[in-house]
Amino acid sequence: MPTVSSKAQLKVADEVWIIMALLHREQSRQADFAIEEIVDRARKEGLSQPLRAGFYVHVVQHCVANRPPNPGRYRMVLETSPGRRRLFRKGDSYHPEREGAKVTPSREALPCEYRDLLDWYGVWSSTAASRAKKEDPLLLLCGSGKRIWAKEHADEYVRRLREEWE
Repeated sequence: MPTVSSKAQLKVADEVWIIMALLHREQSRQADFAIEEIVDRARKEGLSQPLRAGFYVHVVQHCVANRPPNPGRYRMVLETSPGRRRLFRKGDSYHPEREGAKVTPSREALPCEYRDLLDWYGVWSSTAASRAKKEDPLLLLCGSGKRIWAKEHADEYVRRLREEWE
């Protein structure tokens, strides 16, 4: 497979991923970004001059994992709320028709100066996903009621309910 030697050969979806990764790395405390912020950062980075018309629609639709594919089926970003996006990471929900779709660019598809973003993403994605599981209030409840429904307690509970029937 040929190595990408110039930014001009970069796919629009890969450009979206690069810009999103740069934003997350530069502003690590920010959970997500407004579409306008993403487009502005793309203009500033200048991967394509002028910014390709397809960039916006990729951010809004084609790369968004939790939207129906139309026609792009990438899973590179996630819509966190209307008009806001963040990078997709393992464990995020996505539209079923996007199953198996591309999540990150291949190393060879990226210009050399951006390849380190893949290494950064691997750490960021796994760290963020494990933190989200630890902080999710619903996931923290997992297993909290198992003592209530131990065999001897469940039988007693059903017996008490049936006593009230008569």
